[in-house]
Amino acid sequence: MSYRCGAKAANDLDALIARRPVICVPMSLDQYGRTVATCSVGGIDLADWLVRNGYALDWPRYSGGKYGDAQREAERAGRGIWAGSYVARWLYRACIRAGGRPGGCSDDANVHP
Repeated sequence: MSYRCGAKAANDLDALIARRPVICVPMSLDQYGRTVATCSVGGIDLADWLVRNGYALDWPRYSGGKYGDAQREAERAGRGIWAGSYVARWLYRACIRAGGRPGGCSDDANVHP
């Protein structure tokens, strides 16, 4: 069974923010020149909140593994994407670029059964 995890994450994040100001501190630029930032609302690190609730994965390339503990907690608790199966977004994109199809490209490190 599939569900719209992106929509669920967006709706729950919207409820958390609740029209309060979001503060973002730029950290670096990615390979496309986009700003990589740490954002918070009411003292809550939004990336930590998303990862801890299973709505996002820690991406060590940009976080340095900062959210690894939050991800392990979400996985142990079966929250969000950890309640089902998924393919890591970066693997999905690489698969499509290589001419594959979703579900047809996988490796054990990036596919959660």
